[in-house]
Amino acid sequence: MAMKVKEVADLTGISVRTLHHYDEIGLLHPEETTEAGYRLYSGRDLEMLQQILFFRELGFPLSKIKEIVVNPNFDRLEALTLHRKMMLDKRSRIDQMLTTIDRTIQHAKGEIAMSHKEKFEGFDFSHNPYEQEARERWGDEAVDKSNAKINSMSKEEQKAMGERMNEIYRNLASLRHVSPDSAEAQAAVKEWYDFLNSGAVGHHYSLEVFRGLGQMYVDDERFRKNIDKFGEGLAVFMRDAMAVFAEQSEA
Repeated sequence: MAMKVKEVADLTGISVRTLHHYDEIGLLHPEETTEAGYRLYSGRDLEMLQQILFFRELGFPLSKIKEIVVNPNFDRLEALTLHRKMMLDKRSRIDQMLTTIDRTIQHAKGEIAMSHKEKFEGFDFSHNPYEQEARERWGDEAVDKSNAKINSMSKEEQKAMGERMNEIYRNLASLRHVSPDSAEAQAAVKEWYDFLNSGAVGHHYSLEVFRGLGQMYVDDERFRKNIDKFGEGLAVFMRDAMAVFAEQSEA
């Protein structure tokens, strides 16, 4: 039996607004909409919603979740198996953190002594290991298309594209200490957006994907390190400026 959006919200504990947002960005579009405009969610829709929430629990941005679940190679059962594996890893890290907290309380009371190393056991600020595994399983459409486009270019064309990219990065780096919503920052980010959508990299970036790409610059250690070579803090600056650009462009 199909469920209305309010019923799904009550069942899952997420807001009606969130469900509407998932529909608007094409992440979870209910199979049926009544003539009056009411969204009706099928059992299959609920299965997909469960999958989305598992991904969210593991720290995936919405743009990456969408990219994964719409991939023709996506396998729900395989994903659930991997979800379980990563949830167990996450539980193990939380258990370690709880042990560290308990021991720190004892240390603060003078009941035990802790080394500096012991005080930080359980912390892990590395990149999301599940995201890397998901990329390997189901691919990254944007990256695949970009690589195919680049590989089809001549050496001269690749060099020219690289020089243009570096020029944009250097310009952004020179502005990284100003406000991300300043006119200068937004003009520089627009150059980056226009470059990505010029056809040079073989992929079209919607505003939502562009916003998610900026978040990936910070979340993915490889991107962050490469971008920050142009200036420390550039990745964070680009994420914030790209988010402002997407929001203002949607208005």
